[in-house]
Amino acid sequence: MCQGARMDASDELLRTADPAALLTLDGAIRSLNVAMAKLLGRSADQCLGHAFGDLWPASQRMSADCLVVAGARTKTVAMRVLEFPGRDGESVVCLIEARQVKDPAGGEQLVWLHALDARNDLASLLIPFRLATAAADLGLWMYSPQRDQLEWLGGPALVTTSPDLTAPLSRVISAVHPDDREAFRQLLRSPSAQSPWVRLRYLAPHDGWHHLAAQTRRIRLGYGGPERVFGVVRDDTKQEKRQKKAQVALAAERQRAKEIAEFSSALISAATEQELRQVVLTRLAATFGARGALIALVDDGRLSISTDAGIGMCEVEAFHGMPMNHPTPLPEAIRTGEPQCILDRKDYIRRWPNAAEYPHLARLGSDYAISITPLSETGNQPLGAWLVTNHSGYRPTLDERTLMGTLADLAGQALRRIRLQQARVELATALQQTMLPTLPEHLPGLQVAARYQPSRDGLDIGGDWYDAFMLPDGAIALEIGDVQGHDVDAAACMGQVRSFMRAIADQEPDPETVLTRTNKLLVTMDPARFASCTILRVDPHDGRVTGTSAGHVPVLCAHSDGSHDVLELPGGPVLGVVPGTEYRGETFTLDEDSALVMVTDGLVEGPGLTLEAGLERTGTLAAQAVHDGLNAEETADRILDAAVAVDHLDDVAVLVIRRT
Repeated sequence: MCQGARMDASDELLRTADPAALLTLDGAIRSLNVAMAKLLGRSADQCLGHAFGDLWPASQRMSADCLVVAGARTKTVAMRVLEFPGRDGESVVCLIEARQVKDPAGGEQLVWLHALDARNDLASLLIPFRLATAAADLGLWMYSPQRDQLEWLGGPALVTTSPDLTAPLSRVISAVHPDDREAFRQLLRSPSAQSPWVRLRYLAPHDGWHHLAAQTRRIRLGYGGPERVFGVVRDDTKQEKRQKKAQVALAAERQRAKEIAEFSSALISAATEQELRQVVLTRLAATFGARGALIALVDDGRLSISTDAGIGMCEVEAFHGMPMNHPTPLPEAIRTGEPQCILDRKDYIRRWPNAAEYPHLARLGSDYAISITPLSETGNQPLGAWLVTNHSGYRPTLDERTLMGTLADLAGQALRRIRLQQARVELATALQQTMLPTLPEHLPGLQVAARYQPSRDGLDIGGDWYDAFMLPDGAIALEIGDVQGHDVDAAACMGQVRSFMRAIADQEPDPETVLTRTNKLLVTMDPARFASCTILRVDPHDGRVTGTSAGHVPVLCAHSDGSHDVLELPGGPVLGVVPGTEYRGETFTLDEDSALVMVTDGLVEGPGLTLEAGLERTGTLAAQAVHDGLNAEETADRILDAAVAVDHLDDVAVLVIRRT
């Protein structure tokens, strides 16, 4: 017992095995016994003179202060269950009584705090825990290590359906998910005053799996009373379901965003009207959960319809070929640039009474709703529209209408780009055709054939060219060349080079002079492009050939026995680069039933084809054609077909000369 000098007369109040203390009316400790000091977790000297409430953790200080105030200000007895922090990670719960007493020695009014014996009513010590957990919407359970059983004290009774809400620990553990049982056992054995939260899966009777979060505390019920493990349980099952539902919704939204991004990218990447139709008809209905879709494009004032087969054929046939001035919703949406939404047939007849008289449209909207979105806005050239069908009465949300309009605008931009490109290609093709020469007919002793294939990229026009014409002395001039680039400038430069060479050859027919003077002209003009070229002069009477090259690929010579040669002609650099170049030539003989094959580099060279391999492949094809008795036209076709089959990227020109 610990006490001050004037407290001898109060020994009886502190001479007890249970915790007891005497406080002044303002709450300062005047004396206390060993048991009370132990509960407060301090020595007696550390407690004397301090306010009783100040010795408690902040979370429990208010409860202690309230009890002291009640005992100091009233003549009645006050009782309260207090949880002392204790030592060694173990809290102690006691029922503490506070009442006023008079110091016999000095007559001072004091507050006597002492623990009451609650061994016969331990349940009373649990009431504050039940109230606190109920307020926090938590479950409360108590584990008795000595009896190895678990008792539910509040909240949902997950572990048992018996009236007393108790169950052996083995039964509780059997309902815990096998993967979580060891974590649950460690939770019960936790040496700390308060364990961390542990997540468990628990199979409740008649209720399926629950996702729980549990935390335990070691508490002694009364001073010197039994130790118990108390646990609080939070049922996160609904939260888990909400989280899973949110995760599923998020995954679906991400997938939808991915599909919309792919839809947009495919629209932007479409290179032809056919590709645009494919993009729309494979994605449109799926993107908006529609029953079917069609796309209508304006072609010469009438509608050209393509469908995904999800719309009745009668309606599709009625729209196909429909003029733009037809009094029906699809042409009207295209003409005005305004989207249309038709809820059902009744809505259709009300808004377009004249259109309902057309027999082919008699079923329109009979059991479905229609949404029409134009591909161009009001005031722009009408391009077309797409249409989707949904169940009768369906009205798209604002978000759906906005997204539909955005995608339709992308489709309209793609269609305008495709048609502009097509117009440019048609113009370029016409220009290219006018620039390709007409080969001379009925050459004595010679067959001449030429083929040209534009590149896959650009304007389908480029700098590859060929030419064949009679020289003043009766010989035949044959040219093939390639101007840098695949555009109108390349074609224009090609036209200049070919014209120069024809004009020079008419005066100075030997190939060396033609290339030397052509190079001089191009260098003087300082063009932005350069050109490679091979020119041959062929005497049809004796087969003598004189040739030279300006940085061009070799000539191939195919023989009737199926063999071929690669002829590396002398010459010089490409035309238009090095001033003062003098080109040298070489003369050889073209045997009867043999053929010369002149090509541009696009045919014998590419990303997956080396020049040597390309020349070998083309030479083999040409030699086999000559061996098979094919004429120059058939040989040229065979060579060009092989180039197309390997997906050539560049322009291709072929000139075949066969001596017969």
